[in-house]
Amino acid sequence: MASYSALATWYNELTEDIPYDAFIRYYESAFARHNGKFKLILDLCCGTGTLSKKLSQRGYDVIAIDASEEMLTVAENETKNLANPPFLIHQNVQELDLFGTVDAAICALDSFNYIPPDDLSLVFQRLRLFIRPGGLFLFDIKLPGSFISLNGQTFVDERENVLCIWQANLEKNGKALRYSMDLFSNLGEGLWKKETEEHVEYLYQPEEIYSLLAEYGFIADKEINDTPQKDQGRMFFTAERSV
Repeated sequence: MASYSALATWYNELTEDIPYDAFIRYYESAFARHNGKFKLILDLCCGTGTLSKKLSQRGYDVIAIDASEEMLTVAENETKNLANPPFLIHQNVQELDLFGTVDAAICALDSFNYIPPDDLSLVFQRLRLFIRPGGLFLFDIKLPGSFISLNGQTFVDERENVLCIWQANLEKNGKALRYSMDLFSNLGEGLWKKETEEHVEYLYQPEEIYSLLAEYGFIADKEINDTPQKDQGRMFFTAERSV
């Protein structure tokens, strides 16, 4: 069962409460702290492209990658009429390959937690290649306690034309949260379509992330308290690529 395939159609509707503008303010405050010379932005795991769209509308040039063709299809439809639409690439973050360097890379909404532990070093290697010296990597993770609190729970999200039911279970080793998701889409005339996805997110301690950043030549800012969704167990990292 693939992640973000059936969900792509309904993702924006089911996540309409995400404070995207707060994320943009956070990124721009980081740009300002680091001399403000940021024009070309890489949106890793861009999903349906909402952040890419907002960055483009604010005058940035954006490259956006995602592993889900279905999510990119939605992103293309959402951004194609912009004056300067983001350049969309179907690519796994572990296989990041660009034509040159970017001024900053972002990875939002705990997308980083989807990267398996065995791939983390490779991801940081690729990012060091494609973020310019002095450029930034801005990303967030959900902290382990936030995932642990979901263990064994079932959640229901209902809209007029879609019903989403997902169940969360912590793996026995305590290092990953695996959750299954059932989506029921209203086809009309009393007919509903059921589709199922499986998602896996990995639990990372902040110390692990700081250690890897340092190993691959990124200088991390100290934790900043005023960050989006901190009250929901989210922690942000701002890291400058060293020369």
